[in-house]
Amino acid sequence: MNVRVTRFLDGAREATGHAVIVDVFRAFTTAAFCVAAGAREIVLVADHEQALALKRDDPSLFLTGEIGGRPIPGFDVGNSPSEIEHLDISGRRVVQRTSAGTQGVAAAGSATAIMLGSLVVAGATATYLRKHADEVTIVAMGHKGEEPAAEDEACADYLAGLLVGERRVLRPIPLHADYYEGGWPDWFPRRDAELACQVDRFDFALPVAREGGLLVARPVRSDS
Repeated sequence: MNVRVTRFLDGAREATGHAVIVDVFRAFTTAAFCVAAGAREIVLVADHEQALALKRDDPSLFLTGEIGGRPIPGFDVGNSPSEIEHLDISGRRVVQRTSAGTQGVAAAGSATAIMLGSLVVAGATATYLRKHADEVTIVAMGHKGEEPAAEDEACADYLAGLLVGERRVLRPIPLHADYYEGGWPDWFPRRDAELACQVDRFDFALPVAREGGLLVARPVRSDS
């Protein structure tokens, strides 16, 4: 298998083969928690206005996301796995918009296929790729798709190791109070970071299908 690691929105645009868009804090950790809470699928959008328009047409949709890290007015929850952790959204369709992760998915137009990457589904993602891919581009999205983020770099390296048969130690991920200047902001609970660092919490991968102009992620179990 040919595996390479890139970064940021430019890396997503240039991704070929199966593109794994990595956003650990917090987009694709939140997406995985939505599936674990019963969501049947996740529609990934770059524009929050598109998400709101979809909800106007279908009020049963569950909207999650952020702009600048903060919850979006009109959305059901922010981009927070700890908000999802104890919810029951069984059977619902989720729409997600974030500043890095969903932007990367939308940008990966040259990729043959797209997957959502995070630590909580790392093992299942590697299992899926070993079955379906011979070329993989892992994209560490970073902050706003523009600056390195330790958690995305660590996840990308760890996932690359799984794919090439190297058992790599997960790089340290800072969870101390000065990760953000002035301490953890109220819109980013420390619990979110703790949940995001739970490697292989879930046994499903999240491949993305292109359907009728939409990008839709649905879970595939490791034993499927």
